[in-house]
Amino acid sequence: MDNKVLLISSGSTFMVNAIKKNLTDAGLEVISCEPKVNELEKYRSEPNVFLFYLGPYVDDIPEPLIYLRDICVENEKILCMIGDASEYDIILKSIPGDLIAEKFERPLDIKKVTERIQELCQLNDELSRRKNILLVDDDPTFLKLVKNWLDEEYRVTIVSSGMQAITYLATNTPDLILLDYEMPVTSGPQVLEMIRSESSTSSTPVIFLTGKGDKESVMKVVGLKPNGYLLKSMPKTELLQAVRDFFIANKKL
Repeated sequence: MDNKVLLISSGSTFMVNAIKKNLTDAGLEVISCEPKVNELEKYRSEPNVFLFYLGPYVDDIPEPLIYLRDICVENEKILCMIGDASEYDIILKSIPGDLIAEKFERPLDIKKVTERIQELCQLNDELSRRKNILLVDDDPTFLKLVKNWLDEEYRVTIVSSGMQAITYLATNTPDLILLDYEMPVTSGPQVLEMIRSESSTSSTPVIFLTGKGDKESVMKVVGLKPNGYLLKSMPKTELLQAVRDFFIANKKL
């Protein structure tokens, strides 16, 4: 089990130290971090479980909160928080509620916090064994729908533009990219060209998602030599099976 936890807090208080001791006694490795951009940057790669101890200071750190949000989205961190209702109201202005895996409210039951963090570390360990798929599409409804489908079997990261995909790929290597063929500003073919031109991503598999199933449109997609293509109109069972078949064929499952 990946037993590392990043404990984010402004300074060390009695309660913060008590939480750290309990987590350590439970066999977890606790790394302390101030809620500052330059500090958070150090932990972009690991650990994957963040525990944020809130306080009155949260109203004064908008930039670190936005940076924390971006790290959690881009690197799939499991984010937990300890605070009161007023502090959560401030947090939710910068960090979406669905990004917070667990909210612990004061007065605090440290034993329950420790048990839950252990569970989340175990969950993270199980998720880390799953294949990672980057899903790229400018339609938020389609993104949400397909992510929900794929989440049953894979770790899924979603981005809504070609440039967001390129930014993500600068620091991450997914096992598969599902790429919308038709996007504004930077189209799917342009993104594929950029992916293939970089040595770090040139071998990353890319499957196009296309809304057009006529012969001419399909031939255009196939002519760009992706690793495959899927129709966006495919039902859930067919799409999941197509992704499974891809990994089986490439011995990555």
